[in-house]
Amino acid sequence: MTSKPFEESADYVQSLARGLQVLRAFDRDLPNPSLSQVAERVGLSRAVVRRSLLTLQHLGYVGSRGRSFFLTPRVLELGFSYLSSLDLTELAQQCIEQLSQRVGESCSMAVLDGSDIVYVLRVPVRRVISVALGVGARLPAFVASMGRVMLADLPDAELATWLNKQNLRAITPHTICTASALKTELRRVRELGYALVSRELEPGLCSIAVPIHTADGRVVAGLNIGMPFSEDALDRAVKQILPALRDTQRAIEQAIQHGGWLPHMAMNHAYD
Repeated sequence: MTSKPFEESADYVQSLARGLQVLRAFDRDLPNPSLSQVAERVGLSRAVVRRSLLTLQHLGYVGSRGRSFFLTPRVLELGFSYLSSLDLTELAQQCIEQLSQRVGESCSMAVLDGSDIVYVLRVPVRRVISVALGVGARLPAFVASMGRVMLADLPDAELATWLNKQNLRAITPHTICTASALKTELRRVRELGYALVSRELEPGLCSIAVPIHTADGRVVAGLNIGMPFSEDALDRAVKQILPALRDTQRAIEQAIQHGGWLPHMAMNHAYD
């Protein structure tokens, strides 16, 4: 007997789900939307969106100016509450700062959340990507080196479930954008222990990433170095950057083990 979707159960709080939908409607492309724009983006009626916005405004998460709405700094409390609960970020911050200084490139750490990776730490050296990246930024997991080292750790059945829910697409002419090709690449990543992505997200960008494991072997995050693409960038990534990346990987994993960190967050929603 097939169980009914959770959305149809008595435990599902529809108003909460709708309120979160409304919050997610705000982004870099739509920072000050009108009520109608929010309703169109989230696919809800104007009446429902109005109630959600007014409630969020009452709680201090949304402000209004004329007919436009905007997020207030109080929204950051939600993200900071998440980040402050992670010993991982505290344990890793100094390590990735030292790594960035050592190789002279930007260094980041991310976790997997559904179809995306979410940045939890970043030390930028220069801007090598047109998208502004910082803590909380999201990128499609399938095309990101950090995403691939985390996806490569998924059991085959879970990876198949994840792939079935993705809308793989070519972002550049170099993007791996078919399920079969991605599975082949993820097998390679699993064997090598690192992911190297070249010009798949942006033509002028390449990156190399390694997984971060807990003591029981689970992959809970990805650690990467991003750099501008050049003729010798890939060779440098493997011969010079990767050894430094692995040193930092080991340092973070040892710190996690000794610190007794339990990954209550990462990978929980890898294939929701």
